[in-house]
Amino acid sequence: MTNNGKTVEQVLFENTPEIERLAALCEKSNAIDKELYTEYDVKRGLRDVNGKGVLAGLTNISDVCAKKIVNGEEVPCEGNLYYRGYNIKDLVRGFLEAGHFGFEEVAYLLLFGELPNAKQLAEFHEMLVERRTLPPTFVRDVIMKAPSANIMNALQKSVLTLYSYDDNPDSIEVSNVLRQSLQLIGKLPMIAVYAYHSYRHFKFDDNLYIRTPDPSMPIAENILQMIRQNGVFSPLEAKVLDIALILHAEHGGGNNSTFTNHVVTSSG
Repeated sequence: MTNNGKTVEQVLFENTPEIERLAALCEKSNAIDKELYTEYDVKRGLRDVNGKGVLAGLTNISDVCAKKIVNGEEVPCEGNLYYRGYNIKDLVRGFLEAGHFGFEEVAYLLLFGELPNAKQLAEFHEMLVERRTLPPTFVRDVIMKAPSANIMNALQKSVLTLYSYDDNPDSIEVSNVLRQSLQLIGKLPMIAVYAYHSYRHFKFDDNLYIRTPDPSMPIAENILQMIRQNGVFSPLEAKVLDIALILHAEHGGGNNSTFTNHVVTSSG
């Protein structure tokens, strides 16, 4: 403890008046004249001077349509999201009418360009189930140790650590990247749930429940049965979560994240 009753860690992580003073100095010394962006044609926030997004790449995986041409001018319209040419509304409507979950089918569609038949879907589900398993002691040593209040941070930390468990982490051969992608699809829901429980336990003293996934359940149901202390959820809750997963399945893959597209293509 320090003289003011705070721990050394608390003192190290707080913003002191000295840090605030130096922060003001940083702002003053690092400010960029706005006119220089125009002079050197720098795209601020990856947009041109009119605020229009900069085209950063091409994709046939998904598309977002938020405008239409009326009398030769672009005007906003009711948005439409397309996966591999399918309107997301048609996909969701089809899943609801058929009475089954759709996230796994959408993941297959995004990866391979076509909707799976019953046999292909069953095989794909089995592949994901096989890849849900986390390395021994991973939950204890990685997720529970220094749990994060931010689930995205917990996911990032876990994915970076999984690199150390991968026998072939750096190959960008399509087969190897696909293997890693399937592992992430299988493991990330579990990591998110365990990270949430760990945070609630260590921060708020909630009871700690570590439930194992059910191999017969699709991902939406598994998330709910693992995150609930009693494992109970309603069909409507599972259906809503499945639709949310579908709508976010392609988020950041190019159509709505120019920055991600730049990073991936430029870094390999």
